[in-house]
Amino acid sequence: MVDPSSIEQSIRSGLDCTHLEVQGDGAHFEAVVVSPAFAGASRVKRHQLVYAALGERMKEEIHALSMKTFTPEEWAAR
Repeated sequence: MVDPSSIEQSIRSGLDCTHLEVQGDGAHFEAVVVSPAFAGASRVKRHQLVYAALGERMKEEIHALSMKTFTPEEWAAR
């Protein structure tokens, strides 16, 4: 079973995050990811950056990942 903290660690190692929350039940996960790398990127591109940080884990271990992505400025404005 995949632990949310291991997903968080993988995202942090592959993407500069100023805020990151991951919750889930071992198969389905939700993440809030705040990164300066998202500046000027579409929602699809932002998700691709997170998927790239997770690498093969998305194909093998993680069955579903719902995410909300923000730049630090968007996050601060919330």
